[in-house]
Amino acid sequence: MAPNETDDTTTAGEVEEPRAGRRKAARYVVPVTVMGVAAATIGLVPALADSGDPDLPDITAAQLIEKIAQSDVERLSGTVKITTDLGLPDLGGLESGLLSGAAGGEDGEGGSSADPSGRLTELASGTHTLRVAVDGPDRQKLSLLENAAEYSLIHNGKDVWGYDSASNEVYHATVDEADAEERSAQQPPATPKDFAEEALKAVDDTTSVKVDGTAQVAGRDAYRLVVEPKQSGSTVGAVSIAVDSETGMPLKFTLTPSSGGSAVVDVGFTKMSFDRPDASTFAFTPPKGAKVTEDTEQDRGHGDFGGKPERGPKSEEDLAKGFDGLRMLGEGWNSIATFDTGAGAGLPTEEEAGDLGGFLGSLGDQVKGDFGKGTVFSTRLVNALITEDGKVYVGTVTKDALVKAAEAGK
Repeated sequence: MAPNETDDTTTAGEVEEPRAGRRKAARYVVPVTVMGVAAATIGLVPALADSGDPDLPDITAAQLIEKIAQSDVERLSGTVKITTDLGLPDLGGLESGLLSGAAGGEDGEGGSSADPSGRLTELASGTHTLRVAVDGPDRQKLSLLENAAEYSLIHNGKDVWGYDSASNEVYHATVDEADAEERSAQQPPATPKDFAEEALKAVDDTTSVKVDGTAQVAGRDAYRLVVEPKQSGSTVGAVSIAVDSETGMPLKFTLTPSSGGSAVVDVGFTKMSFDRPDASTFAFTPPKGAKVTEDTEQDRGHGDFGGKPERGPKSEEDLAKGFDGLRMLGEGWNSIATFDTGAGAGLPTEEEAGDLGGFLGSLGDQVKGDFGKGTVFSTRLVNALITEDGKVYVGTVTKDALVKAAEAGK
């Protein structure tokens, strides 16, 4: 019998929450980088395709979360479509350029167009098609398909390869098992499973979770899990996760904003198979004439995929190492991260930075309060307030919530 929409909800107190896991930002890059990276690390995904709801046995929200946690799929291949619509202004490539440069990618100093730390930040905006293949913990491949070109990231045993066919550049690093796990954890989420793990970290007493019918994704029968904030003031409306009924693997993931409209992030398999990929899928030899950049220990302080990254920290303690005096305000979906870039280190004035200062200021809304003056930079999901004395407040909360937090922290 197909499950009907149910009022059964669960919180972190009722089920065991699944466990999955930057340097100070340059003052000119903060408005775009803080919001872009934050959005990329908050797992959110796509509206479910309505292709006829399958009949599946009833299941509770707690049982479905447990099924996700116990999913042990190690072999698969398929195609993933990811669309991200944060509502950023059209800056003619400035957004992706700043993100890539800040991450040490192809536009960064000494970077390579094949360096994954720069290329994978592209997933934070626009629509992309990915091919993925996994054969256990030692072999994975992710290919970003572009117009008449392809970027591939391959992990095969101790070797990590990045290849940009457009520039014929190659990135190479060698890893041990511990390094591979850590580096993998630092990459932006790219598959529905990645996004689902990030979203389910937010399940606590401030969250409503329910099973809301069924769906079919990439030819697989799935349950639909809906996660919603109980609190007001969050920019997150709801997260929908299509969970494979047989394996418990997330197949599709959707985040809709509280302001309504289309999904902020839409990620899901369009084709998939649980068969073991052919070994040749993970074999790679640099093409003739390719420029090869070897990742060395000396290079690994810059947060590259080949080293010990400083971005993408996994805890508040780790975050505090990258931002001076980072604190978390509020709870649940209304949590706000705040840190001080240094007295007087807020956005530059037009006199200080010429046209750049005025340009950055024009991208945000000027606000005033007991804290003084500041600028709020907004997207459909993540908002950031930068005060004139250099304090930053950022979160998936409304502009008013940021102003109140700044006034309370005065």
